[in-house]
Amino acid sequence: MQFEGVAFDSRNHRLVVVDQAAGPGSKYEDSAAAATSLQGIAAVNAGFFTPEGSPLGLVVADGKTAGSWNTASSLGSGVWSENATGEMGITRREKIGRASASTMCELIQAGPLLVENNQPISGLEATKTSARIFILWDGGSRWWIGRTSPCSLAALANAIATDQPAGWKVRHALNLDGGRSADLWISSRVPGGPLTRRTLWNRPVRNFLVLVPK
Repeated sequence: MQFEGVAFDSRNHRLVVVDQAAGPGSKYEDSAAAATSLQGIAAVNAGFFTPEGSPLGLVVADGKTAGSWNTASSLGSGVWSENATGEMGITRREKIGRASASTMCELIQAGPLLVENNQPISGLEATKTSARIFILWDGGSRWWIGRTSPCSLAALANAIATDQPAGWKVRHALNLDGGRSADLWISSRVPGGPLTRRTLWNRPVRNFLVLVPK
């Protein structure tokens, strides 16, 4: 299993949501274009969306809300968010709740959770392989965004918990939209960059997470 991505410290960098209200690909063709619009240094595609292009869950971009709270699907069982004081976190949807989620400055509802409290989530799908996009957090200020070569969700969760691909122990990990949506871009301003991982048959996506300096 191959991991590619970028680690960062939330004390000097943050993630912001770039959402396309008119639908997938309506403003930005890929993660590179979305990141460049904000002078970002890296980006990945983010949340799931319906065949019609609507978010499959709640999305908050710079305080503006799109989509609706997903209470039923595993694809909305986890939440990445940033609150008004600039603190980012990953949590279960039941823990943050609809009311609190809607007050966040930035938010992506996605899933499933891959790792929670340093342990891989049990019962994840173990046979279907696909490129995966995901986000890692140590519970403090250390974060990582990126993708992996095709694998199952169960294999990915176990690898994150045991292999520590970011170089530190992962407390929480959240799966984002992968497969044909998987799109990772890293700027030349990042050591080891530039890097683009997006196949020719990728489909346009609804939103992105862009890494920017504070």
